[in-house]
Amino acid sequence: MARKYHRKRRPPRKDRSTPAGEHLPVMLAEVLQVLNPRPGQTVVDCTLGFAGHSCELLQRVGPTGLLVATDMDPANLPRATEKLQAVGHPFHAHHGNFAGLPAVLLAAGVEKVDAVLADLGMSSMQVDDADRGFSFMRDGPLDMRMDPTRGRTAAELLNTLSADELAAAFTELGDEPEAEKIAAAIVEHRETKPLERTQELRELIERTAPVTPLLGPGHGPIRKQVMLPTTRVFQALRILVNRELANLSQLLRVLPTILKPGGVAGIISFHSGEDRLVKTAFRDGVRSGIYSAAADDAIRPSEQEKLDNPRARSAKLRWAKLAG
Repeated sequence: MARKYHRKRRPPRKDRSTPAGEHLPVMLAEVLQVLNPRPGQTVVDCTLGFAGHSCELLQRVGPTGLLVATDMDPANLPRATEKLQAVGHPFHAHHGNFAGLPAVLLAAGVEKVDAVLADLGMSSMQVDDADRGFSFMRDGPLDMRMDPTRGRTAAELLNTLSADELAAAFTELGDEPEAEKIAAAIVEHRETKPLERTQELRELIERTAPVTPLLGPGHGPIRKQVMLPTTRVFQALRILVNRELANLSQLLRVLPTILKPGGVAGIISFHSGEDRLVKTAFRDGVRSGIYSAAADDAIRPSEQEKLDNPRARSAKLRWAKLAG
């Protein structure tokens, strides 16, 4: 049965879209307050992107400090490097997975750092590029790899995993109530034709788990802004393709080994599974004495930022301070 959603009608919102090619750093003011980067410090940005956070961090550590940054997507590095060079202070930018952060620091000649930031969200430029296959709003190949040089694509997983494996992924990584039905439909579809395009997958999901908008009184059909089945399945596939939870778990394990005593880690998550991992690791670290303090509650973006930067709506920032 189709699910029905409705919401109150809102007045038209001013166009606050970012200029073409730009990407607003999420919760920048909150990140700077939590990490408190100071001149001469060494800081790490695990998710360089287009250097929105990194440029601000680099400006604050100054000419006597150092920024070390990593990014899984090699396409991000040239432009980000150009922006960091314009700041004029020392930095190292590396193509790689932050799960291997100790090796990155070793290559940069760094043993311990004062602060670590990880923004686990996607770059708007990745979403906007149809050839990357991240968005169901644009037809493109079902790729979804943040690092297009390695790993299996979303299409390969969709066309080889069993129905049970797909259903488990859609449930655990996407919280999709119709996971089993959608997984069965995918397996049935690929028996005659492999899934290769984002539009194919979107249409299959919408046929299998349709959503019917309710009629709002006098306002025509409207639909509540909730995460719909297509969004949840695409999210689950992206997390699965890029092993995002496994990479985050490894980062959380190595953080205490690379922070200086009193050093701070801040992690911005956008998915409930990510937030649970961060919350648990930081809470257990405080209990065991590894961390001297951690955020009691996740820090959320301001209402104004949610309007200015829709990407920030589901962001949660948590922090922890190493003991010593």
